[in-house]
Amino acid sequence: MNVLPEAPFLAHHNAQRTCSEDMMKVSRRRLLGGAKAALALAGSGGYAYLELGPSSAQQEMSPPEVLDAVRAGQVLLVDIRRPDEWADTGIAEGAVPIDLRRDDFADAVIAARATADQPVALICARGVRSRRMTVLLDEAGVAPIIDIPEGMLGSLAGPGWLKRDLPVTAWNA
Repeated sequence: MNVLPEAPFLAHHNAQRTCSEDMMKVSRRRLLGGAKAALALAGSGGYAYLELGPSSAQQEMSPPEVLDAVRAGQVLLVDIRRPDEWADTGIAEGAVPIDLRRDDFADAVIAARATADQPVALICARGVRSRRMTVLLDEAGVAPIIDIPEGMLGSLAGPGWLKRDLPVTAWNA
């Protein structure tokens, strides 16, 4: 029987395979440990999320509630979306469009207020940007601030301004 000697690259390949199999065992252990860590982090992440929630200067309102407040002259409603979004859907009745990307965003919101203590309600598409900007404005000393978490298009918080068939005005550049 004629047996060929093992080629050097095959010996290296087999050694790599053994090493890879050992790494897979370690990876599985690490995976289980990582899963435990991820669960712990998720639990603390939930706590961090709660800590990032509205401060005492911030509150939330539904679109119909804020519309009533705007009509009564009690609240300044600011639509913080982009101009292309305003063009697509229109702007909530009574809202002042101020693009959140402006360098002077906080100053523009302050300038739009009728009085220094007039409550400011922020609306965006789905409540994500408005929530973030309520925190920014609160840090800038603008209060009280109201977030509209449903936004114009709806979110987990509710159907939104448009699906509630609330009035909008066309936006023209």
